[in-house]
Amino acid sequence: MKTCFPFALGLLAATATAFASPVLTVRVDQPGARINPAMWGAFFEDINFGADGGLYAEMVKNRGFEFPEPLMGWIMIHPALAKGEVTMRTDTPFDSANPHYVRIASEGTGPLGVSNEGFRGMGVRQGEAYDFSARVRAGSGACHLSVALYGGDGVLLDSVELSGFPATWTKVTATLHPSATDPKARLSVLSLGKGVLDLDFVSLFPEATWKHRPGGLRADMVQALADLHPGFLRFPGGCIVEGSVLARRYQWKRTLGPVEERRILINRWNQEFIHRPTPDYFQSFGLGFFEYFQLCEDIGAQPLPILNCGMACQFNSGELCPLDQLEPYIQDALDLVEFANGAPTTPWGARRAAMGHPAPFNMQLLGVGNEQWGPQYFERYSRFAAALKKKHPEIFLVSAAGPDPNPADPRFKLAWETLRGLHADLVDEHAYGRPDWFFSNVHRYDAYDRAGPKVFMGEYAAQSVAVVSPVNRSTLECALSEAAFMTGLERNAEVVRMASYAPLYANVDAWQWTPDLIWADSLRVLRTPSYYVQSLFARNRGDRVLPIDFDPAGTHLYASSVTDDASGAVTLKIVNADPAPASVVLRLEGVRGVTSMVVDTLGSEDLAATNTFDHPDEVVPRETRVTVGGSPTMQISLEGNSLTVLRLGVDR
Repeated sequence: MKTCFPFALGLLAATATAFASPVLTVRVDQPGARINPAMWGAFFEDINFGADGGLYAEMVKNRGFEFPEPLMGWIMIHPALAKGEVTMRTDTPFDSANPHYVRIASEGTGPLGVSNEGFRGMGVRQGEAYDFSARVRAGSGACHLSVALYGGDGVLLDSVELSGFPATWTKVTATLHPSATDPKARLSVLSLGKGVLDLDFVSLFPEATWKHRPGGLRADMVQALADLHPGFLRFPGGCIVEGSVLARRYQWKRTLGPVEERRILINRWNQEFIHRPTPDYFQSFGLGFFEYFQLCEDIGAQPLPILNCGMACQFNSGELCPLDQLEPYIQDALDLVEFANGAPTTPWGARRAAMGHPAPFNMQLLGVGNEQWGPQYFERYSRFAAALKKKHPEIFLVSAAGPDPNPADPRFKLAWETLRGLHADLVDEHAYGRPDWFFSNVHRYDAYDRAGPKVFMGEYAAQSVAVVSPVNRSTLECALSEAAFMTGLERNAEVVRMASYAPLYANVDAWQWTPDLIWADSLRVLRTPSYYVQSLFARNRGDRVLPIDFDPAGTHLYASSVTDDASGAVTLKIVNADPAPASVVLRLEGVRGVTSMVVDTLGSEDLAATNTFDHPDEVVPRETRVTVGGSPTMQISLEGNSLTVLRLGVDR
């Protein structure tokens, strides 16, 4: 990481020599378009073990034994001295929707049972508490259960014994306190003594979840999301909304109610990539729509749910729901609005209230389909839009423009022609490409129709090597290209109303797609250079765009400017994509002077620089407070390979 003084400033006399540098003029007295308060957001998809094995803090994989291979994630513990058997059963289950359970029939000659590996290991910390629970039913005998955590090296970290089980299914609980920190622990549940025990829905959660909610979310991962200050959160995807076939689509109503009764579903990313097969990737829906809405409320983000429109993923089967059978899909959308916003006296508002949230979630946005294209999509979207606009005109609808942002792509052209005719609210564009694509598209939206539908840049990320390459990395070059592109989004805030990087999370041991904004292992969270770009833009959003005049004169400089209504402060974001430092003359028109300046700089001499778990601070913002002389004209020096954010107090 560079340690040189990050920012230099000099006041200028109005001389020809002084103005040899490019001039950046900000017309402070001519504020332009209002910026959507939810301009910069986050896109969550359960990819890369982003939910189970990630944000959702459950540590036991396949806790209900409902994977197609019921013991996937588990191994039988059957020492040589132990006599008996461990079998999978489905008769008289705890929950008929999730019928599998384990029967341990022991003769009492040694411990007998099962052990769970977690999601590529269980990360436990010394001094913290972990809550175990399970559904247990006694058959015969007087069995005890030993519940134990073992480290990756086999050392016992803690154990408890439970006994006195009834002959009917009951929930048993215990708390474990590991004696050491270990990223690869395992949980064992063993029968001691002679008899028969049935075991189901085995769970282990850290007590230190986000807001200390039992069965909640992983606190450090939510904190990293909250620190982004996202204006909205799009969920639950992504291609998992569509499913590879319609039977595997995401259905939000199945994610409500007691977690024990939520049926698992194969994750669309389970078998998508030959180079990253993930046969143990399923959705438990412990993180369901209620929890998503609650998370949005926690972090102050507008919820943006995306619903299936009657089409499976067009990269997979492309299966279509016939138009004459589309009504249940549309009704799901109408019911979701009621679930999110309806009074507790309405049927779906009552469901929300029963889950502990009588007040509405105040949802304003809803997506119809994810990344669809072609006439079949527009036929279905138009039916959704007609029904939703008739009953809920207050909801802004997000529509899809397909997978390719190239204006010459026939799918993209048809999308815009059709959606413009349908008077769509927001059109969702997606853009993945090399950094040079983002640099060359900084002015993409300058000529977009101001009177047409608005743009939601719903997925974008620079790819260091190529799209879907397993060796992509979140480098500084990628981050700077995204920052340059974002200056173009910001300058065109009249057209581009929302934007979100994608994907959000990745488990370092179980990813399918890279690059990603935030990485996690079982104990740590890593923020990438792209993360810090997103954070700097979101924390310095502003309320209105300020027009700028800027001719970078052959350099690779990109800029945008905003102002805050309350403070009157002026913020500039300037990307210098050249390796050499650059000097720019800054002129603020319409102010008497500059009273204060705070500067954040993100950069490095090495464009390939990135953050790693061993070196998480290679590329992080550095803040400097600069003494200013008061003049509205000054010369600023920009580091090479950098994003610079200047917050200026001004005297108007």
